[in-house]
Amino acid sequence: MKFGLQISSFTWPGGSEAIGPTLARVTRAADDAGFDSIWVMDHFFQIRGVGPPEAPMLEGMTALGFMAANSDRARLGLMVGGIHYRQPGLWIKATTTLDILSGGRAWFGIGAAWNEEESAGLGFPMPPLRERFEMLEECLQMAHAMWSGGSGSGEAHSGKHFAASRLLNSPQAISRPRIPIMIGGGGERKTLRLVAQYGDACNVFGDAARIAHKYAVLREHCERLGRPYEEIERSTLQSVDLDAQSPDQVVERFGTLKEAGAQHILFSVRGVNDVSKLERIGAEVLPQLR
Repeated sequence: MKFGLQISSFTWPGGSEAIGPTLARVTRAADDAGFDSIWVMDHFFQIRGVGPPEAPMLEGMTALGFMAANSDRARLGLMVGGIHYRQPGLWIKATTTLDILSGGRAWFGIGAAWNEEESAGLGFPMPPLRERFEMLEECLQMAHAMWSGGSGSGEAHSGKHFAASRLLNSPQAISRPRIPIMIGGGGERKTLRLVAQYGDACNVFGDAARIAHKYAVLREHCERLGRPYEEIERSTLQSVDLDAQSPDQVVERFGTLKEAGAQHILFSVRGVNDVSKLERIGAEVLPQLR
């Protein structure tokens, strides 16, 4: 199994001036604790369930570049980018840059997005969901072409939403055979079909029964498309509160997720700015789960 950390809140003591030093400290602590991956959200307003929209939120790709300089081992990614926030060429080029500057540690996390409030608030045009799925599929096609080796395919892409005359990608990513692509979401007709066709990983939410069902749907898509199911890494994002749960309770709960088919469990740790919690997870939780 693999284990990741998602940093979802920047509401930390000290205000704006303390966010950078605190994020550096959290990133180093997670890397040292043995997390295989570290993630931030690609949101511009804080999301419901975590805090009010006015709570501090960092732009994801810039944050990941900073985190790359404060870590040595863990892979880094967005959980997950909203397709309409950036043009596909910029998504792919920015993720390639992260991969190069981190020494081959980037994830490409991408999805159809959902947060209309922040898009309207900041002026991002947000097409209807059907169009966003079409845009997402075109972006995935372009990513495969640009990470195909050498300096990319060099070919053109002409689709319903995007036209690119030359899919050049120089310098090329370090990750091989390409930067792994995580497609976020559990939609059974479209999202999981895109995972089976283009993805290297999926991320779904819920308890053991729910994620087992989602993985079963993914397997069905793989069988229809002729894609080996085991090629796709199955992840799930779960909350952890060490003030309310003991390490043994976390181990027991996450053990059931493994039995349900999860291969990469992503921790969203309450109060993550207290790095002693990450140290405790590294010492008391991850070794037992592994």
